[in-house]
Order: sequence, then C-alpha cells, then structure tokens
Amino acid sequence: MAQHRLEASPETVHWGYFGADVKPVLAIASGDRVDVTCVSGRTETFPEKASGLTVPPALKAINERLAPELGAHILTGPIAIEGAEPGDMLEVRIEAITPGADWGYNAVRPLVGTLPEDFPLTRILTIPVDRARNSCRLPWGTELALSPFFGVMGVAPPPAYGRIASNPPREHAGNLDNKELVAGTTLFLPVFVPGANFSVGDGHGVQGDGEVCITALEMCLDGTFTFVLHKKKGSAPLLSFPRAETATHYISMGMNEDLDLAMKQALREMIAFIAARSNLSPLDAYQLCSLAADFRVTQTVNGIKGVHGMLRKDLI
Repeated sequence: MAQHRLEASPETVHWGYFGADVKPVLAIASGDRVDVTCVSGRTETFPEKASGLTVPPALKAINERLAPELGAHILTGPIAIEGAEPGDMLEVRIEAITPGADWGYNAVRPLVGTLPEDFPLTRILTIPVDRARNSCRLPWGTELALSPFFGVMGVAPPPAYGRIASNPPREHAGNLDNKELVAGTTLFLPVFVPGANFSVGDGHGVQGDGEVCITALEMCLDGTFTFVLHKKKGSAPLLSFPRAETATHYISMGMNEDLDLAMKQALREMIAFIAARSNLSPLDAYQLCSLAADFRVTQTVNGIKGVHGMLRKDLI
C-alpha cells in the first residue's frame, strides 16, 4: 500500500461537473491510501474579515481563477485507479474526515430547496466551527455536534452522458448527500470508464436527513480514503448502482425525480442485495425489509431525490 496526498488547487479541482473526459490528476494502485483536501464556498459565502475566521488560501485561489460550470460543487480529483475497467467495482473506504476550516455556511436561495414557495429569498449564515469541541454554533445560540461527511463522492459517469452537472446524483453516485457516509464507512461504486476516475467534495460538517433548505453546514473538509478495485468476472458488471455499508448496517440507495420511485428503487436494491448474499428468496427479502429495514429520505433538493435503506448486518 502506498500513501498519497492530493491538495485542492486550481489545477486539481473541477467545479460543478462530472464527465468521462475529465483527466485524472492522480493515478494510484488498488489498495493505496490518499489524503485529500476539499474546499467549499463561493466568495459571497466567505466570512467577514472582522469575524476573525480564516478562509483557506486554496479556496481563495480557486475562486479567483475558476468559475462553476453546470453545477455548484468544487470537486478534488479525479483519482484514477490503475487497472479499473468498465464493469468493475470500486470500493472506497472512508478512513478519516476532519474539518479544514474554522467556519462553514448554510444558505437559503430563491427557487430551490424543499419549500421555495415559502422562502423566496437569499440568506447566508456564517457558522463558526470549534474544532477542539467538534461542534458548531448557530447564530441564535444552538450548538450542534459535528458529524462530517462528503456530500459528493463519485466516479466518472458513462461516456455517453458527456459532461453532467454535479448537483443531481445518478448511478455514478456524485451528490448523494447521505449523512451516513462518515469516517469508518465504505462506499461501493460501479466503474464506467478506464481508471474509474473518483472525485470528492461538498464537505458537510453536519446535516439532517432531507437537507431541506438545499444546504447543510457547507465547509472545507480533509479526508483519507483507501481504494480497492474488484474486477468483474465474465461480461456482467459487478455492480450497477451505488451501495454502502457502515460498521453495523448495509445501505441501499434509490434516486429519482419522484420520491415514490426513489423509494421503490432503494427497496428493490435492498431486496436484490439480500437475495444475492443469503439463501432468502426475493419474496422472503421483501418481507424481511418490511419487518427490519429502515428506509430514510436522503435528500429532497437535488432535482433527483434520494432514499436510502438500512439493514442491520446481523440479520443476513
């Protein structure tokens, strides 16, 4: 296993999009570990100088030299995994996540979010982060414990898609906004291009399921990832849609503009997973899900809505 480091900079990020044509900025072998720095925020979200809060130099440089294209997220990468080919599966072990700044922000903007008709306005809250206490304090005094994760983790999408906005999640993952994907969890992704080409960003210090106003505690985060490549056997892909697991649960995912259809996909993915790794029939798995699986609204604000299912590992 080799150790690598990838810093966010104007040369190592792509802002607002995924694409099979985005060239890797780092190539590694399966089993290697990478420390990655990620930054978040446009100039208008920066804290006032009088606040005493610090804007990372990399975030300033990226805002000065680049502009968003198609979507909102500053993504570090891509990272290519040697030997990865379409149909393979990429295992992404999230080893560690730490705050990369002493502040974050939460924003409401017109025409977006879950209730745009109720809040047709712009409001940006600067939220100080106490890294020693692992918490943030809201302007009205509420203190929240941090539970950091990356809102966006994904591989390059199928080449036929061309460049696509980073905002909606799809089969390549991307903007999942799944708060379960904290340090110690593992994300499994299908591979669509040689090298897989993994990118990460959209740091979230803390978020509720739903992410209803369209933002979490958006902030700079540093992450450590181990990448393990699983080669397909035969012509069938190993995985067709993202899934994940924590120390205690298996996680299925569903995504669709219609929340009902996202729920159905998350359920079908869980049924197929249970049947594939146990002696249960799909009907058995369906009934087990009704008795023991939890299905949660991941987010309702990215155009493509998300539902994730959680099943305890000791049940299968």
